[in-house]
Amino acid sequence: MKILAVQNRMGMGDLVIFLPYIEAISKKFNSPVSILVQESSRATDFLQDTKYIDEIIILKKNNKIKNDEHSGIIGSLNLIKDLKKHNFEKIFIFNSSLRYRIVSILAGIKQIHQYKLFDKKNQHMIDTAKQFLKKELEIEVKNDARIEISKNFENEILKKINIDKNKINVLLAIGGSGPTKRIPASTFLKFIEKIAEIKRYHFYLATGSSDEEQRILQEFLNSDFKNYFTPLDKYSIKEILPIIKNCKVSICNDTGFGHFSAALEVDTITLMADTPLMYGDYSSKMHPIIPDGEETVSHDTLGKDKINSDKIFKKFLSLVC
Repeated sequence: MKILAVQNRMGMGDLVIFLPYIEAISKKFNSPVSILVQESSRATDFLQDTKYIDEIIILKKNNKIKNDEHSGIIGSLNLIKDLKKHNFEKIFIFNSSLRYRIVSILAGIKQIHQYKLFDKKNQHMIDTAKQFLKKELEIEVKNDARIEISKNFENEILKKINIDKNKINVLLAIGGSGPTKRIPASTFLKFIEKIAEIKRYHFYLATGSSDEEQRILQEFLNSDFKNYFTPLDKYSIKEILPIIKNCKVSICNDTGFGHFSAALEVDTITLMADTPLMYGDYSSKMHPIIPDGEETVSHDTLGKDKINSDKIFKKFLSLVC
């Protein structure tokens, strides 16, 4: 059976959040599901080996693809033409846009399942997806997001990086999509100072290539603990996934690496400074820490300087001991 799921949100984390619902559709119909996603979701970098995903179709709209061929009226016609080639029998549209319903009809897809039209205001990302599949398919989704990696590729990367399994390996995702989400390097280093005397640890530093993220990386590499670190900024997302999978714990800013970590079944401490809490606690593998003095966190909490290294330390010990 040819099935398509549409998830047109922009971020990597957004797509990971929707994976349990896509997997539930796959299980219901005993068939892998193709996905229509934004280029910025980086789906091709981390879902190629996930068996419940079939084809990954990139939505060429509002992203870095220069021709932007799926934008506007002409773009809709191009999208109809592209989808027709796949002969999809069912489509699940995780949004309320009339555009995608019309495109689906004109692409000849017979069975269309979609959120209630024109009902975008105040939609809760997770609750709405759960209610959608409950209503359309009578299934309750309770499982966590899950990413799969080829075992051969995993072994190849572990050999390449020479990971020492006699140490407790930890991922530190020290970057982030915006400056208000990046916890100061000093907070991480205070935590490392506390645990360095207890056991043999090694830390893999995941960050991006922007000037600001590279500056943060250098703070780590120039610290007294520089021998504890392996930077991952020269590795691709696909290459980093096996490294994450072989870590005992991850400690992550609000970044795609935190979502990947939880989906790889690694206990993940999420440092939530300036993003709605649901992005850091939707998985049973996520253990959020919020700024001191706050009861919850959302946009404009601006709490990156109030994340407490003692709380990270205590949570970390509870997960590794």
